[in-house]
Formats: sequence, C-alpha cells, structure tokens
Amino acid sequence: MAVDIEQKVTVVGLGYIGLPTAALIARSGCKVTGIDVSAKVVETVNNGKVHIEEVDLDGLVQGVVARGTLVASTAMVAADSFVIAVPTPHDAEHRPDISFVLDAARAIAPVLEAGNLVILESTSPVGTTEKVAELIADLRPDLRVPGRCSGAADIFIAYCPERVLPGRILVELVDNDRCIGGITPRCARRAMTFYRQFVRGACVTTTARAAEMVKLVENSYRDVNIAFANELSMMAEALGVDVWEVIRLANRHPRVNILQPGPGVGGHCIAVDPWFLVHGAPEHSRLIRTAREVNIAKTAHVIGAAEMLVSQHPKARVACLGLAFKPNIDDFRESPAVEVAAALARRFGSQIDIVEPYARGLPMEFAGTGARLIDLDSALAECELLIVLVDHDLFKSIPLEERADKIVYDTRGLWLDQPSGGHGNRLHRAA
Repeated sequence: MAVDIEQKVTVVGLGYIGLPTAALIARSGCKVTGIDVSAKVVETVNNGKVHIEEVDLDGLVQGVVARGTLVASTAMVAADSFVIAVPTPHDAEHRPDISFVLDAARAIAPVLEAGNLVILESTSPVGTTEKVAELIADLRPDLRVPGRCSGAADIFIAYCPERVLPGRILVELVDNDRCIGGITPRCARRAMTFYRQFVRGACVTTTARAAEMVKLVENSYRDVNIAFANELSMMAEALGVDVWEVIRLANRHPRVNILQPGPGVGGHCIAVDPWFLVHGAPEHSRLIRTAREVNIAKTAHVIGAAEMLVSQHPKARVACLGLAFKPNIDDFRESPAVEVAAALARRFGSQIDIVEPYARGLPMEFAGTGARLIDLDSALAECELLIVLVDHDLFKSIPLEERADKIVYDTRGLWLDQPSGGHGNRLHRAA
C-alpha cells in the first residue's frame, strides 16, 4: 500500500482518531501534517511522543516522526488531501454542536487548490458534509465546489466515518471496511482511492448523507441493545432474580444474544451519537430516545444503590474500581464510572478511594472532594467495600481469597464466583 512520497495530506485534529489516522497515512508513504489547536499536543507529537493511550501508537508515531513523514503544527498548511477529525459534542439539550467541524473547514478554505480532496471523518448529524461544502463555496467563490455548481467541480468533498474500538484502533483503521460518502459520485470515487492507500478492508461508496447516517445508526444499534440489558438488570433486581444467570441461560437460545449490563454507557460515540439521530428526526426516533433514557437512568440507579450501601457502612473505606468508559483504556469521556464515583466522592468525601490503573491523577470532577487515587494493592489492604465500575483485566486478576472478606457491589458481573448476598447488579457479600 505504498504511495508516492510527494503526496501531501493534512489531518485536522490530533485526538483519539486523528493522531492514529495521521500516523498510519504517514506510514503508507505520504507526507502528513497534523494540525491541532493545542500547542502542547503539537510539541508532544513533534517530539515523537503521544498524549493518548493506545496500543502500539507510541512506537508508530515515534517512527514516522523520525522519518520525517509526520510533523505537527498549529497553523494550517496546503496539501493534496485534507482529513477533518475534530470533536462533535452536544449541548445540555443534546443538540449536536458542529462548530469545530465548520471551524476546520474555515481554516482549510484559504489554502485549497483545484484538485484537492476534503474528507470529513468526525461523527456528524446528517447533512453536515453538505454544510462544509456550502461554507467552502461561500469562502472560495473562485472554486467550483461539488453540490454547489453545475458540471465537474474543482475540488472533491466526502464523508468517511471511523468505526474503531479503543485498544484496537491501529488494527481496525486498516482492517475494517470503510463507508465512503461523496457529495457527488466523483467525490466518493476520489475519496475511495485515497483510503485504498492504507485500508485493507473493503471501501464501499455511497452518498454523503447516507454515510453520515450509517455511522449514527451503528452506534444507536449498540445503544439500544445495551439498554435492553440494562433494563433487564433493573427489572431483575426488583424481582429478586440474578440477572447474570438469566442472561447466561437466555443466550443458550440459538437466536438470542443479550449483551452484559453495566453502570450505564460511556464514550464519545455510543453515549452521544444516538442524540444526533433524535435531533434530526425527533418525531420518528422514539425507540432510540428511550434507549438513551434507559442507559442514563441506569447510571442514576447505580448511584442510588451505591450511596445506600456506603451509608449502611459509615466507617468503611470504599474503593471505586475503574473510571474509564470501557476496560483497558485511558478514555474517560462520557464515562458512567466517573459519574458514579464522583457522586460518591461528593457525598462521602475522603471515605472514597479511586483505583484507576490508566490515570495519573483524578479528573476534575473529583476536585475538592477529598477522594484519593490509590493503587489496587492499597485498596485491597485498606478498603472494606469495593464498587466495581470497570472490568479492567487488572481487576479480573484478583483471586477470590483476596476479596472474600470484602463487601462488593459489582456492576459489571466481574466476580461471579463471589459469595452473593443480592441480585441485579450482584451485590456480593462474604458468606
């Protein structure tokens, strides 16, 4: 998949997706400039280091920076192809905010030349790529912009969402199929040619609007399925039934595959993207909205149960195990574990300790609470009550004899061998 060394690519945004993408493109032989608004991020990358935790990313970045195929900058530079990978958050009313995407388009517009390709990778509401084209057309009336002119356009604009799993980003960016949507079919074909330089998975073309919806649908599908498991866990607790046993047995049916419940749903994708669909067609998204509400309610349910348990043991030291939104990563975005642990810290203060092997310090949600970040061995030695919020491999490694005398509230079904004194989320007590 080697390419002409003269091809220049600018990647806007050096976060969890942008930096791995930039490094992989640089490895394929392109000359890549990564743009970020953070001078600290730019300095880190230019030193051949990384500011995020991802398997094998540090070695890849070190290598491509040393070879000179990847440099970082806070200033926009001209290129043959531009990839936008900036955040798309939502506000308190769950309305999507595409301002970072439009800011990136504004920054790119002055350096665009005929023949350039602009690809939006940021998860976006349906119609965002068309807004990017409209903005560029307004800023560069000298260019024929696809969707805004008749006949052949001077530049190409497309949408291609990532679909990767944290902890496997570098593998999945290469091996997973890509859905590439163009403003026009010519745009889609040009973008497909770009991705085939470093993607081994199938590259399938469609329209920009369809590709935007595909990304939102993928994460909404997962959110709905998680909501079913989380709703079952709350029902089972109310009915006095072990939800983990119910799911295990139900999944023996050849056409049933229920997911595992947890303390909610986190991450920038699954916890956010469904709202983009709801916002786009609110009168037709009742199931997706309800699933979001169920998963949010599950976090509130866990907070209430955990607060009750800690209140029943006012002298016990409490260890909350995990803050990340999923196991074995350092990503705390939208994490229900952070929400639960911070709520306990605000109420119980220094009675609460936090164990998170992927954190160097506590997030800002814990400021002023008195909670401490401690290691696992200290927690096992000092804490009588353990609240399992993330199923990190490190926590799975704790044998029964090290926790048999602990009061355990397990929201992940991590320790099903623990003597049980409850149901639902597995409130375990020593027998």
